[in-house]
Amino acid sequence: MTPVDDDNEVLARRFEEHRGHLKAVAYRMLGSLTEAEDAVQETWLRLGRTDTDGIDNLGGWLTTVTGRICLDLLRSRTARREQPMDETFVPDPVIRHLSQVDPEQQALHADSVGVALLVVLERLEPDERLAFVLHDLFAVPFDDIAPVVERSAAATRQLASRARRRVRDAAPSSEPDLGRQKQVLDAFMAAARGGDFEALVAVLHPDVVLRADAGALVRGMAASKTLQGAKTVAESALLFAQYTAASRVVLVNDALGLLSVVDGRIRSVTSVTSTDGRITGLYILTDPDRLERLDLPNDNS
Repeated sequence: MTPVDDDNEVLARRFEEHRGHLKAVAYRMLGSLTEAEDAVQETWLRLGRTDTDGIDNLGGWLTTVTGRICLDLLRSRTARREQPMDETFVPDPVIRHLSQVDPEQQALHADSVGVALLVVLERLEPDERLAFVLHDLFAVPFDDIAPVVERSAAATRQLASRARRRVRDAAPSSEPDLGRQKQVLDAFMAAARGGDFEALVAVLHPDVVLRADAGALVRGMAASKTLQGAKTVAESALLFAQYTAASRVVLVNDALGLLSVVDGRIRSVTSVTSTDGRITGLYILTDPDRLERLDLPNDNS
């Protein structure tokens, strides 16, 4: 093996040490698992074209480069989008069986960010999202973020502050305890499966929001929609009770949710937020194209 090969192997090994962190950054920036993987791969390619002798902090360099790649993707999305983001959009979920997770360690998991928070992040301007994600979620200094957004450190701080206020005002509060989450979810599933409208209304917050993303091609009753209010959401839950009947409780990102699998294929993934014993939000992904790309958790893992 030549010295160059040795250097490349060492660099590849060092990059792999950071891959999980970089994917977590990209996922929070983009809300798409596929795009996050692509962004991390592009970071690796850029590293291969860079003289690493001048990099003092490889982890910091990789994080900011990944952030820059994601920012370019977000700006491109914004430029292509003729209308505001669809109110029915649900980001890609990360699914795991409860047996795979130690609740005490859940907050440390690389993908532990709620679907509800990702929905709110989609409402931010690209530069705001970068400043908020890198600084507030990954503690990157403003001096390092400023060159990426081509602003001063003070202006970058203002970006993050504005994003923080928007996130605080829009993100729903949610019960952090998995045990209490399960009590609420069990009550919801029992009411839906039993066709008990009043019990459904009782377990739903009066201002509950249901956001269902079926993709652009699905039409009819199963099409994408946003519903609000306990009675309206309860009526919808009864219409689609067969999906609930085929669902099992899993961990969806940082909270309990529902996974429906029929004939080995994912039919829907539902992320749930709850507080004070009532469900405040249901984020349902039924887009067949996007579900096809998700990893189905292994029952035996």
